[in-house]
This record gives sequence, C-alpha cells and structure tokens, in this order.
Amino acid sequence: MKRLFGIDPGIAILLDKAPSEVLDYGFVMEYLKAYKNPRVKLNHLLKIKALIRVKKGIYIFGKNFARHPYSSEVLANVIYGPSYVSLEWACQYYRLIPERVTTVTSITTQRSRRFQTPLGLYTYDHLPIGAFSVGVTLVKFSDKQQALMATKEKALTDLLVLRRGAFSSKKALKEALFEDLRIEEEDLKSLNLELLKEIYKARPHSAINYLIQCRDS
Repeated sequence: MKRLFGIDPGIAILLDKAPSEVLDYGFVMEYLKAYKNPRVKLNHLLKIKALIRVKKGIYIFGKNFARHPYSSEVLANVIYGPSYVSLEWACQYYRLIPERVTTVTSITTQRSRRFQTPLGLYTYDHLPIGAFSVGVTLVKFSDKQQALMATKEKALTDLLVLRRGAFSSKKALKEALFEDLRIEEEDLKSLNLELLKEIYKARPHSAINYLIQCRDS
C-alpha cells in the first residue's frame, strides 16, 4: 500500500485499493477486515466524513479525500438499476434544452423511484423492457468512470413520451419542442433519423412519430 501520511489508515487503504470513486459495502468490508469490528470502523469513517453514504451500501470519498470528482451519471447507474441516465439531465448534457437541471433523471425497467441523497435528488421513471435498450450508449466521463446514458435521440423521445404524453398533431409537437422545451431547429435537424425510427419501432408512440416527421421535413 502507498504510504499516506496524516490520514486515518482505514481511509488510506480504501484510497489505495478502490478502482473508482464509488464504493459498495462489500468492498469496504473486505478492505477493513483487518479491524476488530469493520462496521464500527466504517461508522467512524462516515462520522469524520472520510466517506459519504449516498444510500445504504453505496459510498463515495468525502470532499477532503476524493481523488477525482465523482460522476453523477455513474452514481445514477449504481443507485438503482438496471437504469440509464436520460430525460432532462441527459437533454441538458447534450445541450438540447437551455434550463439548468439539478435532479439527475434516469430510466429503469423497474418501478419508478426517487432517492434523496446527500448529493442531491436522483429519480427513476419506468419504461417497458422492450423499449429500454434501443438508443442507449456507454459514455466515458474519465479514465475510470463510465455510465449508461441515453443518446440525444433517446433522451428527447423519453422526455416527450414520459413528460408530455400523447400528441394529436405535428403542430402540437412542434409547439412543445420549440416553445415549451425551447429546442433549436438546428439541434432537431442534427438528430439521427434512423435511430429515431428504431426507437419508434421499439415503442410506437405519437410523440416519436411526429418527431420523426418534424426531423424529416
């Protein structure tokens, strides 16, 4: 182990062995097993804020001990799964919408959930398994941090389907895109038409159908 002077030896070994900024309970217990009571040691590390409990069984290094900034997207995948980051958070990531988003939004095949954590709110909306994987990609945020995330096409269709519901016309869809969401026309034209069609095939919905028409016109 690297010698880290002036800090608790328990956090020192975790810093040395952890492959990423996110740790689970099993990993922490494995590397604290030299202590007489590893759980007491874990509680001590939480008390001195060397570790932060994101939710039961999931931890990150505290602010004064972190080697790298944590990834909200990686945490979202770990907190509740299977899931991928999508909706408002992903649309913000791709700069499709101008609003600043503070809630990390994801899609899951499980029931919808909300997790209020010390790092903010993480929400998960349900999507049927048949429509889940089309348009999802693995995004690399650093050398050791990557997460499942919607493509911009998938993020936008998820947002329209789950937040706006059915549309009665192409005109109504355009109003939602350009007036409500304030999406730029050039961003609409940059969407991958073939991928939109694949997403529609996996889950036929009026919002996706009219989006394809708008993109193709």
